[in-house]
Amino acid sequence: MSDNNTINSSSGSIPSGGFKGSDLPPLVTDEPPKVLIAGAGLAGLVLGIYLEEAGIPYEIFERTAEIKPLGAIMCLTSNILPALEQIRVYEDLLKFSKPCRQGTFYTGDLKLIGSFASKDEELTGYDRLLFARPELYDTLFKRIPPHKIHMSKKVLSFQQNHEGVMLRFSDNTTLHGDILVGADGAHSSVRQHLYKTMDQQGLLPKSDNKNMNKGYISFLGTTGPLDPAKYPAVLDPACENNFMIGDGATPYTWVTFTVPGNKICWNIIVQLGLAEVEDDQFKTSDWVPQQNKKMLDSIRHFKTPYGTMGELFDESPVEGISKVYYEDMLFETWTHGRTVLIGDAAHKLLPSTGQGAVNAMQDAVILANCLYDIKPTSFENIKIALNEYRDQRFELVKAQYATSHFVAKLQYGHTMWERILRHCIFNWLPKSLQIKQVVKDSAYRPQANFMPEAPTRGSIPITRQKPSRRVQEEEAKKAAAATAAAAI
Repeated sequence: MSDNNTINSSSGSIPSGGFKGSDLPPLVTDEPPKVLIAGAGLAGLVLGIYLEEAGIPYEIFERTAEIKPLGAIMCLTSNILPALEQIRVYEDLLKFSKPCRQGTFYTGDLKLIGSFASKDEELTGYDRLLFARPELYDTLFKRIPPHKIHMSKKVLSFQQNHEGVMLRFSDNTTLHGDILVGADGAHSSVRQHLYKTMDQQGLLPKSDNKNMNKGYISFLGTTGPLDPAKYPAVLDPACENNFMIGDGATPYTWVTFTVPGNKICWNIIVQLGLAEVEDDQFKTSDWVPQQNKKMLDSIRHFKTPYGTMGELFDESPVEGISKVYYEDMLFETWTHGRTVLIGDAAHKLLPSTGQGAVNAMQDAVILANCLYDIKPTSFENIKIALNEYRDQRFELVKAQYATSHFVAKLQYGHTMWERILRHCIFNWLPKSLQIKQVVKDSAYRPQANFMPEAPTRGSIPITRQKPSRRVQEEEAKKAAAATAAAAI
């Protein structure tokens, strides 16, 4: 990467003032496209790993000097675990995770509402794996060659035309490439700049100008290592997952998970507009340690199977406690020209189903497949590939988006209708329908078309993804060559 204000490219010198119109014909080359990835989150890192495997040049740019993922708990399922197995991350994941095979729902007074027992491993061949998010992040980050990831490089703006895309960073440097991937999160600067430009041109759907929804606020943390004599559940090799759902006077849901390291992760969710704590300060201020005590003191008495929430608070490092808005939005526009959005930049899901990170990484897998099919590299083929990525992913994400809203009402909702819904689901829904839903949800397992597939696991049928056009063409050529050689 150059830090000069003029970047040389295969089509000549591009002034730092920006792209200018050109009467030259579009560049066509047999070289793979150079991919510029804004954002070193999970989606950006997984995409980088797959591009490394595919031999496609790329660079990753992260706006911060250091990424500090929230100490939140993640749960990955068979929808993404085969892809991680394909890139040799799955075995590492097993070392720092626990299988989550059941969950129990209680009232705020610890009266049993219902429970579920997961049959994921039996049906899909994979356990639902639960672990601390930073563990996965560190594992993926180490897979990226150091010279291909650049910290403190915030994308300020970009310009694109049929010759390429040029990024301008906040340090006033520029860089030229063939494709820009916005993997920079829910408040993506790439998306904001792209949408601003498209809006000025009258190309942006009105729905993409709306603000993201904010329906819930959560504050979460993880204890330090606990004494097994007092908390024996931490020694169980499987995760113990408990949901406590308050009544009308206590419109909260509080959740605990046992995680590796003899720790318990906790999460408290409040539905906006239904609790006194949801005042102006709580809604608008940043989460800082000085504010923790007041907020946490008001809910210390909440009961859990391990004692009160206050006891878990006291075991949790205060600097590791976070405040998070549960925002959600499904954007219509994922790609325009040479620019494409993945992960939270394209779709922000509620965390109720645990599928936000899964969908972000699935985006990366499918986009890698589409980029691999670009041959020769031309503006038209790039646009076709990016639109193909969106076509393969949009309806699937749309269905997940709706599911995340439904499950959020079930787990976190405290309106009268949501309480009735919860009662019906836990008391009247047949187990056979629950299993049928697991089978349906687990059928889609995208992997890279250009790599050997992970072993097929489980007993349920798998949805076959769209095959690689390039791989098919190359195999056809090999078969024709072999036939010709045999005829000689």
